[in-house]
Amino acid sequence: MRANPADSAERYALCNLSQSGSSISSNDIGVTTSLQKYSEQTWGLWCWLTMFLRSMLLASRGTTLRPPPKLNAPSLRKPLQLLFRRQLHLAPPFLLDDYVPRYQLLSSIDAARKRSSAYAHLSNCNLCPRLCSVNRFETTGHCLIGSNILVNTIAPHFGEEPCLQGHNGSGSVFFSGCNLRCVFCQNHDIAHQRNGMELTPEELADWMVKLQEVGNVHNINFVTPEHVVPQVALAILHARDLGLKVPIVYNTSAFDSLESLELMDGLVDIYLPDFKVWRDETSKRLLKADKYAEHARESIREMYRQVGDLCFTGDGIAKKGVLVRHLVMPGKEEEGVEIVKWLAGSLSRDTFVHIMEQYFPRAHVGKPRRGPNAEKRYADLNRAIKDEELGVVMKAARDAGLWRFQEAARHEGFNI
Repeated sequence: MRANPADSAERYALCNLSQSGSSISSNDIGVTTSLQKYSEQTWGLWCWLTMFLRSMLLASRGTTLRPPPKLNAPSLRKPLQLLFRRQLHLAPPFLLDDYVPRYQLLSSIDAARKRSSAYAHLSNCNLCPRLCSVNRFETTGHCLIGSNILVNTIAPHFGEEPCLQGHNGSGSVFFSGCNLRCVFCQNHDIAHQRNGMELTPEELADWMVKLQEVGNVHNINFVTPEHVVPQVALAILHARDLGLKVPIVYNTSAFDSLESLELMDGLVDIYLPDFKVWRDETSKRLLKADKYAEHARESIREMYRQVGDLCFTGDGIAKKGVLVRHLVMPGKEEEGVEIVKWLAGSLSRDTFVHIMEQYFPRAHVGKPRRGPNAEKRYADLNRAIKDEELGVVMKAARDAGLWRFQEAARHEGFNI
């Protein structure tokens, strides 16, 4: 009968330790014995790693080990693949074996209810905190968008977080229009200049399927959808009937209402809110919106209730959960500190956070005022952020207990 390589490797390790003069504790033997339940392949890799580490330890003491017994290559192939997969450094609670998008699990009755609710909201639009109460089949509200949607760009996008864009890109749909009026808007040409093509929800659904079939994207990413939530809901449901199977990303400024998030519940897999500012006076001045932080906190709580912490499959691609962004702005680092403290204290210390540093003056910032004086508008924001400002927010986040960040990995694996 053929001997088990695991048994021979164990005897070899114990024999060499005895010859080297090192003491063998009962704990060493207990650990080795308890691992015999693993498969032959896993045992082969375990013994090689154990012998390597012990040889390094003994070398530091001036002793050496004889070469370990040879193991055939096929027995190592699968364990080595397992080793590389584990280099993702992914905590087990956030690892998914497989994932089915939430909209695929909706019953036909729930889908019909959502369609009916979407049309009702378009007839009397109160789906964002602006509460315009207009009939969007006849006119427009604050966002200046009617019953159809205006789309600036539809394409695989490689400017998102690595866990969203992967290798094939995130299937991003950039909507024109917005329910905020941020004076520093980083997408001003898209969000506020109303450039693009007008689409019905059914036409948008066709584009979503094209992104999946032709672009092979990892997800469908709706960018700034707060003002077109009914149309987005209708498009998702129609795309499901056409064969859509990838997760849905809701990429928002967090200026949402609970009613709009209720409509999105069961349709969205990943919420990507950008928590911009903390103080009400700042939101009035820079976002042109009252009580922004209050609405953002309420919305992000509801997003977290629906999908929880950000989770991934083994390829490192996010499939469900909440990823919170915060763009650090010049002189506003203390508001960022309050935001990360709230995330850790009121949401979860396992919240995945992206503290962004790419702010640069856009839109109205730095533009000359009208009149003879011609001084620059929002001069306090007319610069890039300093390393110290970014460091203050990052330190506060870590001090608050947050640990899952979108940043350069400190190890060899993906930082997810």
